[in-house]
Amino acid sequence: MTGTGAAPTYTTIAGRHRHEIEVRRSRFIAVLERVESQEQADALLAALRKEFHDARHHCSAILIGANREVQRANDDGEPSGTAGAPMLEALTRRETADGRTDLSDVAAVVVRYFGGILLGAGGLVRAYSGSVSQALDTAQYVQRERCGVFQVSAPHATAGRLENDLRGAGVTVRGTTYQPSQVLITVAVADSSAELEAFRERLAGMTAGAADAAHVGCEWVDRV
Repeated sequence: MTGTGAAPTYTTIAGRHRHEIEVRRSRFIAVLERVESQEQADALLAALRKEFHDARHHCSAILIGANREVQRANDDGEPSGTAGAPMLEALTRRETADGRTDLSDVAAVVVRYFGGILLGAGGLVRAYSGSVSQALDTAQYVQRERCGVFQVSAPHATAGRLENDLRGAGVTVRGTTYQPSQVLITVAVADSSAELEAFRERLAGMTAGAADAAHVGCEWVDRV
């Protein structure tokens, strides 16, 4: 199996998370959401503009893709470079498991209610960056892993037992398709030579070498 060039794992957040801070009477409401497209990020921003329709600013930053292919930031009326860019930097510099900076598939929106006191450029940078960083401090994280998808064919008489054996061995079973002459068991295996070799050895042992796995694609899965 060959990889796609993307990192074999990366980290995202679980669902939506909200955190609020106050800086010199200005309210900064940070909302983080797991997204997989620009359209999903746009939908989050639109929903928050509606919810907080009387706020002065709705600044945003997004980071999408295993290799962070999509990076966007918007100051929404704040002085250039004082809101969106610091928010994006808070996302890109966030350390996750083992000190890695691999966070992605995240949209961040910070809603600001002006408190009447000017913060200055430096104060705005610290407030917007800190708002996202503090939200990330309390968010839940999910690690994603690139997997190869394989189909294992088996006779009807032994397919049920083989599926149970695969699950019992820790193999991720994605589904089972019953056909007139055989059963196809779809599994996902971590995209590494060692994992693939171990899977093939387990499969050979379970079927006395009678079954093989056909590679049919790749997908990203959440680690449980």
